[in-house]
Amino acid sequence: MRNRIKDLRDDHDMTQQQVADAIGITQRKYSYVETGTQPLTDELLCALADRISVNLELPTEESLRTLAPNKTMKTILNPMGKVQNTIAAHRMAIGKTAYMERSRGNQLLNNSIFSEISKRNYRESLEEKKKTDRLSDGKDGTLPSQKEMGRVDGLLTWDNAYQLAPHDMSGLKRRFAPAGQSTQMIIGATGESDYTLLQTTQQLYQGFDLKRVFYSAYIPLNEDDALPGLGTPTPLLREHRLYQADWLLRFYGFQAGELLSEEKPDFNELVDPKCDWALRHLEQFPVEIETASYARLLRVPGIGPKSASRITHARRYGRLDFASLKKMGVVLKRAHYFITCGGKQMYHTPVEASYIMRQLVSVDKKDVWNIEHSNESYVQLSLADFGIG
Repeated sequence: MRNRIKDLRDDHDMTQQQVADAIGITQRKYSYVETGTQPLTDELLCALADRISVNLELPTEESLRTLAPNKTMKTILNPMGKVQNTIAAHRMAIGKTAYMERSRGNQLLNNSIFSEISKRNYRESLEEKKKTDRLSDGKDGTLPSQKEMGRVDGLLTWDNAYQLAPHDMSGLKRRFAPAGQSTQMIIGATGESDYTLLQTTQQLYQGFDLKRVFYSAYIPLNEDDALPGLGTPTPLLREHRLYQADWLLRFYGFQAGELLSEEKPDFNELVDPKCDWALRHLEQFPVEIETASYARLLRVPGIGPKSASRITHARRYGRLDFASLKKMGVVLKRAHYFITCGGKQMYHTPVEASYIMRQLVSVDKKDVWNIEHSNESYVQLSLADFGIG
């Protein structure tokens, strides 16, 4: 690790003094780090990094006990909380809020997981959970973390940022982990539903203010009774759907409980999560483009944050039509089932779930095939491979 740090410094053409100034220590102390005289602490490593990742790997205590019995949710979330405490304290030391800035569009979404209302509701639910856990802890022979699989332990969140992080930031010349903190979860190694994975994702964003949650589809390589057997297809499409849902949480104002539930715990692999949600809530459609709010436009399949922003800006200056929507980036092959423009549909199509589903599946069929077969490779054969010639 020490050699790696020195190589990185050389690659960036920086002197020891420049690195020491950036992380707020003396040049002599930094030189001791490279020579091995000074212990390489977690704090120093984090101060040197642009982005820090504490990988959760598995979303529940139960799956950790099955595949990684030497780990617990607490031993993973404790360092995650400590890192985020330090990031928050550094931000507050330079006059910013503890929470990182999200996209500008999120400021217009009262239902966003990053809104003040959602943060308050989340904190209240954690307090209620703490009270429940204290009352029942030990009475049934289980740990609090075992009672509610998929839940992130609220005791480890970082609202009390100054308790774990250093207070004196006056000598800081470089932001601590400027690219934020991320984590990763493995998909398909254990039996969690998409609902559990998405709930855990939302709790990580709200409880630890993570920059990103990444997903990695499990590829069977070893024989083990606790793992999917060799030859089990890699769940690439499921991974793709989770990334799409993650995007809806971060930029579209959706909550995990809106996209999935205990009654419907897994995504529809035939259509993307936003289309699936829209088909289950047809009573909210069609949406009139001329009058709908920014938040309402984001609920329409085929309309994203950029195109929704362009629509709300452009309609101040004149009437819109479907041709202008296409120029603004609206994906009409999905959107036209769910919108009207000036009170008219693009085509005279029935607003019926079964009909729209058939049309959307035919539109997405090629994309779905490409995702499912993205890890396959092909080799061109010659006649010699068949013993001819």
